[in-house]
Amino acid sequence: MTEIHSTRLEGLDLARFIAFVGMVIINFKIAMGADDGAGILSLLTIAIEGRAAATFVTLAGIGLGLAALRSEYSQTVIVTLKRAVFLFVIGLLNSLIFDADILHYYALYFLFGVMMLTTKSRWLLASIVLLNVVFVAMVLAFDYDLGWNWDDYSYTDLWTPAGFIRNLFFNGWHPVIPWLGFLLFGIALSRISLSQASTQNRLILFGAVAFVSAEFVGTNLTNILFSIHPELAVFATTAPVPPMPLYMIAGLGVASFIVGFCLRFASLFSRIGIMRIVTPAGRQTLTLYIAHILIGMGVLEGLGMLGEQNLSTAVMAALLFCLIATVYALLWSRYFKRGPIEAIMRKVAG
Repeated sequence: MTEIHSTRLEGLDLARFIAFVGMVIINFKIAMGADDGAGILSLLTIAIEGRAAATFVTLAGIGLGLAALRSEYSQTVIVTLKRAVFLFVIGLLNSLIFDADILHYYALYFLFGVMMLTTKSRWLLASIVLLNVVFVAMVLAFDYDLGWNWDDYSYTDLWTPAGFIRNLFFNGWHPVIPWLGFLLFGIALSRISLSQASTQNRLILFGAVAFVSAEFVGTNLTNILFSIHPELAVFATTAPVPPMPLYMIAGLGVASFIVGFCLRFASLFSRIGIMRIVTPAGRQTLTLYIAHILIGMGVLEGLGMLGEQNLSTAVMAALLFCLIATVYALLWSRYFKRGPIEAIMRKVAG
């Protein structure tokens, strides 16, 4: 029983590592002003754009749900609220450097998520549907482009009260509506038998079917809606901006597939030595996320590589950073149980 539990946790750490690598690739691509271009590399980055972050949020939901199962409910609520405040503060500081920060959104996901920890799974899934319906209604009722300068992806009134709330809940990079749905999905997943191979296989199958179906429907529906009126095509997009329902389905599919795959093959990866290398990085993703902005993008800025770079350069820079980050995490883990930021959060918020 102990071995199964350990493998399960290692599988989730591997999933966090994969999601982190995907996020670094996309964020470096944005920061370096790399165009999508053409070819396999372009298709790969388009496929992971928004999906890696969605997987990251889903994993946070799984972690929150598992914490609730292991601890007293009141204690889980108190610790989660403290950590939400911590993430909100460092996320806002991070936003001063990188507009596409996800941490301050995370704080709100946790705030609302912890309120729904005792909600039955069927109502969590119903809430995911409702979030998508509300978002579509908001797009119809309000101007989604308000605040955005799409030429350089800057948000002109982010630091005004109205702009900040609009960005946080509606038209930011990872708006609470509907992105909270990924966290709720993770909470629901935490309640099923994740350690069983049959469950892992179903997650893999569901994830693959959901992703492929969303992309297939999106491609065909886009053409139909565009022929009716060009502006209607946005409602069939699977791109993360704006996060329409088909994007959410694709994101949930990728998250499900990665979680199931990593849990299913954690033992195999452990036997061939992969887990020993990547698990420390998977347990320090908060530290590494901040490092890829402060250090990674800082180095790129010093080298004059922020803007007008090609896609291959951006991807190579991201992979090089991830390699260095993995080596760092491996060395750090020999002396310390937690990463630097994780240790600070633990001390401050429990």
